[in-house]
Amino acid sequence: MVRLKPVRILILLLLVAKCIFWYKVIFSSDTSKLSKGNNSVTEVPQKLHRRLAHLVTIVIRQFESFENDITNTVKTILNSYPTMNIIIVSNDFLYPPLELDFTNHTLKNVKLVYLQPSFGRTVKERNPVSFITTKYIAFLPDATRLITKQTLQEAIESASKLGIVSVPVGKNSLDCLNAKLRIKQWSLKVSKASGIECDMVSGKHVTIIDVDIINKLTDPFMLPYPNALYVQTTALGMKVHILKNLHFLESKQLYRSQQAQTQLQTLHRTREAEAFKKLGIKQVTHVSGNTEWYGCTRDTQNCFGPVVNDIPSYLLQNRYTPPCCLAGLRKVALHVFNKLDEVGVRYWLEAESLLGAMHNGDILPWDHKVVIGINKDDLNRSPWIVKARSKAVVDNKGFVWEKATEGEFFKVQYSKVNRLHVNILPFYSKNGTMTRDAWFLKVRDFSEHFLHPMSSIDFIGRQVPSPNNIRDFLELKFYRGVIENPELSVKRF
Repeated sequence: MVRLKPVRILILLLLVAKCIFWYKVIFSSDTSKLSKGNNSVTEVPQKLHRRLAHLVTIVIRQFESFENDITNTVKTILNSYPTMNIIIVSNDFLYPPLELDFTNHTLKNVKLVYLQPSFGRTVKERNPVSFITTKYIAFLPDATRLITKQTLQEAIESASKLGIVSVPVGKNSLDCLNAKLRIKQWSLKVSKASGIECDMVSGKHVTIIDVDIINKLTDPFMLPYPNALYVQTTALGMKVHILKNLHFLESKQLYRSQQAQTQLQTLHRTREAEAFKKLGIKQVTHVSGNTEWYGCTRDTQNCFGPVVNDIPSYLLQNRYTPPCCLAGLRKVALHVFNKLDEVGVRYWLEAESLLGAMHNGDILPWDHKVVIGINKDDLNRSPWIVKARSKAVVDNKGFVWEKATEGEFFKVQYSKVNRLHVNILPFYSKNGTMTRDAWFLKVRDFSEHFLHPMSSIDFIGRQVPSPNNIRDFLELKFYRGVIENPELSVKRF
């Protein structure tokens, strides 16, 4: 056994101590650098999520009470953006209720807004905009995940330049759509478009929009979302830009069962009809080419609002006759023409109806009735007119013939319920003038030479009898130049 002298033992201990010292110095230095490096990495995202929270408010509008992922959607947003404002918007009270404890301080920036009036709920509390203080809104479909902050930042930057942008969710592909909205004609036509600049977008996506645009819309939270939103932005001439190079994650697919799908489709149709009624759209042509009519059929009581002094209320709203009403009028007119032709009654187009025939071969877009003149001597030839003298009668096609209460003339209505009608005005010859017994309609007498001989004109798809020398006839009835400027007859109202 080797013995070490005390001096050598001391030197050895000093060497071991020195090694331990330098090891600690080097290790602590590396750890410090690593720690500082980690701080510098996490510092940017922390600053980023705060900046994004000051720029955008998340609005969750597209979800269903019977099946949703709202709770998890909200929690994942707050995990990535703890200070983000989130507004959940619902028409009615949610049942079953969401599994969110709104009294928890972690949900202090989450609001549940009910749009329907209720006792104890103020106007401000029912208006989601009153809770929005950011520059932008991100409309988030249910079960969407905003995990990548960079994606949200790029989308907001694009919205700052373009106004409205859409970002695909998950693997869903988006369709760009054109929307031809004719407010005056109560109609909307939707068709597929190429490119990324659209009027509307279909497919699951996040919509990011400037709040200034939201404040210009009549009802930005109207269902069905996002269709109702895009119809309103189309009215402003705004375009939606698809950001195909970005996408957000989808946590799971909802509504997989047949029952849920059926319920969802039923709700969509109901909401769509309600939205079109609110927005005053009665004719919708879908991407498929199918046309649907909203709010006016043969069984609809009021095809349009009241008519006072022969002036429909919609004219004062700067609108024309709803297209479905014009379609109904054409059916009534064709039926009347056929019935009168069957029994040899002499009739001709009168007033605005003749003007429409000259103008475009159809009913004037703002007219609410069809008017024909009839030779009074021929009244007894029509069994329906004879029956209508004593009481209203329904013919074999469901049209209603009746004597007018306003004067000595007859009406043929679309149905018992729908009062779209053709006016039949009896004229007779007196001293070379075609005149009529008193009624409360503004129709002038005229020389009988306009009916000798009779002429014909194309109207609603067929030839219809008319006076000869139509220009002179119409200028006698209205004013000089009426054929070239038929709208002046409306403006005079």
